[in-house]
Amino acid sequence: MRVDLLTKEYPPEIYGGAGVHVTELVRALRQQDLDVQVRCFGAPRDDERAHAYQVPRELAKANGSIATLGVDLQMAQDVDGADLVHSHTWYANGAGHLAKLLHGIPHVVTAHSLEPLRPWKAEQLGGGYRVSSWIEKTAFEAADAVIAVSGGMRRDILRSYPTLDPDRVHVVYNGIDLERWKPVHDEELVRSLGIDPDRPSVVFVGRITRQKGLPYLLRAAALLPPEVQLVLCAGAPDTPGILAEVTTGVEALQRDRDGVVWIDRLLPHHELSAVLTAGTVFVCPSVYEPLGIVNLEAMACGLPVVGTATGGIPEVVVEGETGRLVPIDQLTDGTGTPTDPNVFVADLARILTDVVSDPDRAKAMGEAGRSRAETEFSWEQIAARTQEIYESLLGRASAG
Repeated sequence: MRVDLLTKEYPPEIYGGAGVHVTELVRALRQQDLDVQVRCFGAPRDDERAHAYQVPRELAKANGSIATLGVDLQMAQDVDGADLVHSHTWYANGAGHLAKLLHGIPHVVTAHSLEPLRPWKAEQLGGGYRVSSWIEKTAFEAADAVIAVSGGMRRDILRSYPTLDPDRVHVVYNGIDLERWKPVHDEELVRSLGIDPDRPSVVFVGRITRQKGLPYLLRAAALLPPEVQLVLCAGAPDTPGILAEVTTGVEALQRDRDGVVWIDRLLPHHELSAVLTAGTVFVCPSVYEPLGIVNLEAMACGLPVVGTATGGIPEVVVEGETGRLVPIDQLTDGTGTPTDPNVFVADLARILTDVVSDPDRAKAMGEAGRSRAETEFSWEQIAARTQEIYESLLGRASAG
């Protein structure tokens, strides 16, 4: 079986959870002796089975959504000869849909996020957000199978695209490489980053985007006990506007308290693992999160997770066992905005304070989180389930 997997991100050009998912899924599927050809955006890759595509010169100055379609057209053409095509994110969904039509093969979509639930993307793409939304809707509604990375994501998909047959929407969790992600004790390195490993600390890792809820965390951090550090590994802002908002919030917090550390560069794996290991608690204040690979990474490093009770987070964080869940009531306009931001901020601060104030309990929850990651989120299990979906579609095609 030859599977052509289409994606924007592939090593070394990775900036988000979808890229991590694709990287690990490809590795695990190839270990099952599948011929997986990767078609990705950007510069040429060293992997001989990874084929990279760049935006056509004529579209170099076009809106991002139109430039993306220029790449998708090239990808779709080159899928010729594959038995099945599998696309990830709206950036590659258009290529997958066109390949299905052009070559008469099944198309599988993995949903890492949904455009209807990310209306703030209009800040980044302008009118291109309407184009990206059209691409996603068209691809999802015509796909032979849609993979959701959590049960919460599956519910969001069926709510956003009600014409989809529920039997075509499957849940296959994100996973974690447990050999790569594990505790790393390196106090000297942590100190070199400006972090005091002897102080309790709350750690955030994520892109600077509306969905990650960073402005709410900055407000909550002002309410934490004075001895608690806040470590922000935050970069890759979606827009200058959200960057300015976060910068203003961090600077205001730094004026009022010490121990506010902002690392705005992408940390190498060893450094990030050391930062996580040195933390007391990991925080995921997202207002939209289909699952959150970063939560699994923190758990694998032995850190308890305090996360918003939204999306797929409650399927990862077991309340009181591997971390804590922060209640949230959200607007139904697709933004995920808390109906009462002050209540959400107060609850976030209260629960974080509870966890950092009981280090023995925090350590126990972190150990339980590592165990849960080992038993529930291995990539081998995820690849096996994904291959089952592939084989069911190809068997159906043969029967037809």
